[in-house]
Amino acid sequence: MECVLLCVGKTDRGEISQLIEQYSQRLKHYTKFSLHIVEDLKNTKNFSEKLQKEKEGDALQKHLKAGDRVVLLDEGGKQFSSLDFSAWINKQMSSGIKRLVFIVGGPYGFSPAIYQLAQQKISLSPMTFSHQMVRFFFVEQLYRAHTILKNEPYHHQ
Repeated sequence: MECVLLCVGKTDRGEISQLIEQYSQRLKHYTKFSLHIVEDLKNTKNFSEKLQKEKEGDALQKHLKAGDRVVLLDEGGKQFSSLDFSAWINKQMSSGIKRLVFIVGGPYGFSPAIYQLAQQKISLSPMTFSHQMVRFFFVEQLYRAHTILKNEPYHHQ
């Protein structure tokens, strides 16, 4: 199974990019993983929130394939402990899906079209994080889930 993290906008903080890259490389020992960036929209100051979400949604959809299992990283989603998330990842790997696509939306969230495509929503925390930090937190948790599944000493209880 391939895991994809699809995000709106680039990470402009070098330190965060380095951490994301470090954990992305670690993940490749366990699963096929890739990070795809949808470019920020230009001249958005004249866009309504709704229009911006729709345009970002259109751009996100171009990266999706038939048969993808789409999971939104959304504040209203289900929260997992690290152990429960690893069990959920294991279930996804056993289900026969080819691509598990996690999406981080833009500053206003997701368009209705993206919500309709999603099979699930996951929340990393009841707190709000910057979109750049969410990427790192998620990649680290995905790595942690795989180390838990392999009974490796990264995760401590």
